[in-house]
Amino acid sequence: MASAPVSFLLLFITTVLLPSSSSSPTSQPSDVFPSNKPPRFLGKHSHPIKPNHQQYRYETRFFSQPLDHFSFLDLPRFRQRYLINTEHWVGPSRSGPIFLYCGNEGDIEWFAVNTGFVWDIAPRFGAMILFPEHRYYGESMPFGSREEAYRNATTLSYLTAEQALADFAVLITDLKKNLSAQGCPVVLFGGSYGGMLAAWMRLKYPHIAVGALASSAPILQFEDIVPPETFYNIVSNSFKRESSSCFDTIKKSWSALTSEGRKEDGLRQLSKTFRLCRKLKSVQALADWLDSAYSYLAMVNYPYPSNFLMPLPGHPIKELCRKIDGSPEDSSILERIFNGVSVYYNYTGEVECFQLDDDPHGMDGWNWQACTEMVMPMSSDRNTSMFPAYDWDYSAFREGCRMDFQVTPRPKWITTEFGGHDIGHVLKFFGSNIIFSNGLLDPWSGGSVLENISETIIALVTEEGAHHIDLRSSTMEDPDWLVEQRATEIRVIQGWLDNYHRKMKATFNM
Repeated sequence: MASAPVSFLLLFITTVLLPSSSSSPTSQPSDVFPSNKPPRFLGKHSHPIKPNHQQYRYETRFFSQPLDHFSFLDLPRFRQRYLINTEHWVGPSRSGPIFLYCGNEGDIEWFAVNTGFVWDIAPRFGAMILFPEHRYYGESMPFGSREEAYRNATTLSYLTAEQALADFAVLITDLKKNLSAQGCPVVLFGGSYGGMLAAWMRLKYPHIAVGALASSAPILQFEDIVPPETFYNIVSNSFKRESSSCFDTIKKSWSALTSEGRKEDGLRQLSKTFRLCRKLKSVQALADWLDSAYSYLAMVNYPYPSNFLMPLPGHPIKELCRKIDGSPEDSSILERIFNGVSVYYNYTGEVECFQLDDDPHGMDGWNWQACTEMVMPMSSDRNTSMFPAYDWDYSAFREGCRMDFQVTPRPKWITTEFGGHDIGHVLKFFGSNIIFSNGLLDPWSGGSVLENISETIIALVTEEGAHHIDLRSSTMEDPDWLVEQRATEIRVIQGWLDNYHRKMKATFNM
């Protein structure tokens, strides 16, 4: 019996979102759809990918990290996992660069094998490759185990972006010292939530890294900086541009889902229609499962087959809409929906039944982060979205967080800590050497930086790009625009390193 598969994350995306709350007064007649719950960047239902050690060779090491970088309490340390490859590194004598990927909300090996761009360009630059894992994910668990780390709000309290960035800074500082590589420049990479961390680390620790490539990094998806309906509008537009009838079928399906669920034997029938392994306990769980598929398909709507979240064909939204529109004429709306979402959950045809609570990459910690500091307002617009309409309701969101974690969110903390308001002014005067890359098919692009800020903080925007596609390994199927985008990124990174070496040379020649 096979299991079924966004916050960015950022992404991330991952949707097992946050606790359910009451519908807003603007909601459609359906009872379903997550209210006031931000999608994950990557997703709870993502497919477990086994690392290809033949393609990417690395050594796995562990580093003893302080549990709390910002106090002087005598707290237990924890083992942070990191992956390292020095095969192409030219070493400290030639100031070989260090390419550091800022690990996000999941197992670091999963990100390592899905960030081929770093591996592809390391030989060209003579670079060391470093993939540190984010605390509380993968094998980097404080308190000795996942069970202990996730026990309650007290043990989870050290799961923050600030602590994670400090982990990266302490690790790279110690590693450079041990390798006598203090003069080796560090370049940061990150996608989705990892892209946010890369941008923030460049701003908070400018002495640690010379630049950052922040791909699909929604650093503006906080407070009221961007409209809360942005994410779901972009998802909806991706479907509508492929097929208006597909868009309409999905839009009508939520009411059909509610109507079926209200019947005496409705949950059993829905379980049968959607081939669930166990009887459905609530319509909401199925609605979340469907929302996950649509959101993640929008994120990974790549022009070629991929295996990032799930095994998928190229242009997967086009394929989903083809399945919905091409269903037999006597198919019900929900049967058409099942045919469509099977493109995401079962494209290979190997899944016999679906489970709605699978988390192969261990990303449940994102719920905690979203309930504390990563508060990203979301809503769905009645006129432009294919999802049921609802307004962002912070009060309901806050109560859900209190119920689940006994904490009160801090919706303004991220902008206080890292900025966000008047981002053009702030980055222009206080930042440098950051690439914000985004594809407009990616629903998280609406919360990112889409315009050049200065000569050294640039935005690379592609109309057909999806979620951090530029960080994926190059293939023979890459479209010309993607080849050009990566070439630009390489030139910019080379410029950062050349400028660093010029300044270092000038300093030592004084």
